[in-house]
Amino acid sequence: MIGRSLFLVSCIALVASPAFAEIARVKSSSGAASVQRGANQIPAKTGQDLNAGDWLVTGKDGRISLTFVDNTRFAVGPNSRISVSKFEYEKTRQQGTFLTQVDRGSLAVVSGKIAKSGHDAMKVRTPNSLLGVRGTRFLVEVPK
Repeated sequence: MIGRSLFLVSCIALVASPAFAEIARVKSSSGAASVQRGANQIPAKTGQDLNAGDWLVTGKDGRISLTFVDNTRFAVGPNSRISVSKFEYEKTRQQGTFLTQVDRGSLAVVSGKIAKSGHDAMKVRTPNSLLGVRGTRFLVEVPK
């Protein structure tokens, strides 16, 4: 009985783990565009799931657009390398934290529910700055 309960709790923990949960979906992609997940480079395709920790990588003709589960929208421009470092969202309370890292390239954002849920709930890190976002539209450009 105890062994079965521990097994069930372990299975629930694995399924609920935010590291493996879908956080966004690719709406469109064009040109050289991929999702880097660990050591794997996966071509970005419409409908593809994105997980926290994934990198969005585009070449000189690449673009990716995404919609996150909190309704945040990203448009990744050419020659970009962008990571969703942290994404935690509690749907019932519509609160969470969102950290994106832009190493190079461009990112247009329409923020969703996380950014509106609290001060500094959504942040964008670049090599030279850290931006706190609160319910807005913005563009970040980081040269190579």
